[in-house]
Amino acid sequence: MSDGSGYDVCVVGAGSGGLSIAAGAAQLGLRTILIEAGRMGGDCLNTGCVPSKSLLAAGKLMHAHRSPHLAGVPAHLFETDRSAVNTHVRGVIDAIEPHDSVERFEGLGVRVVRGRASFLDERSLTVSGEIVRARDIVLAVGSRAAIPPIPGLDPRRVLTNESLFDVDIVPEHLVIVGGGPIGIEMAQAHRRLGSRITLVTQGRILPKDEPELVDVVRRCLLGEGIVIIENAEVRSVRHEANGHVVEVVHGESTRSFAASHLLVATGRTVNIEGLALERANVEFGPEGIHTDRRLRTTNRHIYAVGDCLGGPQFTHIAGYQSGIVIRNLALRIPAKVDYGALPWVTYTDPELAHVGLTLTEANQRYGDRVRTVVKTLDNLDRAVAEGRNEGMLKIVALPDGRVLGCSIVAPGAGELIGLWCLAITKGLKLKDIASLVLPYPTLSELSKQAAGEWYRPRLFSERTRQLVTLLRKLPNW
Repeated sequence: MSDGSGYDVCVVGAGSGGLSIAAGAAQLGLRTILIEAGRMGGDCLNTGCVPSKSLLAAGKLMHAHRSPHLAGVPAHLFETDRSAVNTHVRGVIDAIEPHDSVERFEGLGVRVVRGRASFLDERSLTVSGEIVRARDIVLAVGSRAAIPPIPGLDPRRVLTNESLFDVDIVPEHLVIVGGGPIGIEMAQAHRRLGSRITLVTQGRILPKDEPELVDVVRRCLLGEGIVIIENAEVRSVRHEANGHVVEVVHGESTRSFAASHLLVATGRTVNIEGLALERANVEFGPEGIHTDRRLRTTNRHIYAVGDCLGGPQFTHIAGYQSGIVIRNLALRIPAKVDYGALPWVTYTDPELAHVGLTLTEANQRYGDRVRTVVKTLDNLDRAVAEGRNEGMLKIVALPDGRVLGCSIVAPGAGELIGLWCLAITKGLKLKDIASLVLPYPTLSELSKQAAGEWYRPRLFSERTRQLVTLLRKLPNW
């Protein structure tokens, strides 16, 4: 076993968080080694964000042809060629892959080692027959699909996000277990690609989002023919030669569904097996690795970022956390994470985006001081012109107009939410949004209109009218 000592930084995991830290450390002149057992780019590039959004884009375009939402535009009926769709998905991955490649990182000065890492002690680990020692170590080992203990379910016979994109035919009947973002997005994508869809979830769909905005998404999914069974339990699964039989308990009734394909999307589990974290004095639990707000573990020379923390599991959060680690590790700036302006987006059509506190969370923190305003797309000229006026924007704020949270369900909501991320991060008030000059006609006007709606009752009140009457009696100036 050779001794590869002498590194400033060792990064374990080449997903989005690990790659960001390795690139940053190397470009700052630190001797950096990157260890990865699987594919460069991790879950996001290979089995997560990139392929799922590519599949959604294909489904969206096909749906627009089959079901145009503008009067006078004829429908075009055609069968989906799943192999062609897969070629598109693979092409997108291939286009992005060079940015995450071994060659690029070696060009930055990072040494890349392929293999599974395991700690030997608090400052060293072994990989592929080599001992690696480093002053600081960063764990970015990610997560994988969690398989629930359903009677009869064989994990080898079901689909997860890791195998879904290898399916080379249009599933005749795809049954999805799980009503979170992955389940909902893949339900709509596959419905638009031509599959029958039945989605089963224990609670309501998208439980972390504002209920009235989720209602908009639900109506759209139901309108496209997706069967949604909420507040239900999968009692058992029986695998057969040409499919699966899924038994579902809903209320007092029990139903069985014959599925050609079964997708399990019931959450994630962290990838910490085999790391021997106890040898490194790193505390962890079933939910993930324990860190402080500087993302240091119980071993102050070891940091952790991304899905393996068990907290918010988004690529953009891993990127944000990577910046925190670089500032602490390389620049010795005691930066801390702050998730007060954490955004997330469910990429359905329409999209559902959120940042900050929901109304329930705000009420728990601020009590009856919290105020809300809701603005729909009904009278937004751009939405009317494009025949896409389903949706709304909901603001949660304090009486002085300080923004606490915002949720948007609309076409392109993921693009619109950025303004509200800035508002919360910088402590802006709704008057700042209302005073913006935005281009007409755009969907971005929805934010300005909603902020203006906040002040409408006060601006056009009887008291204001009386004041205007008095001011009109003064000489011109």
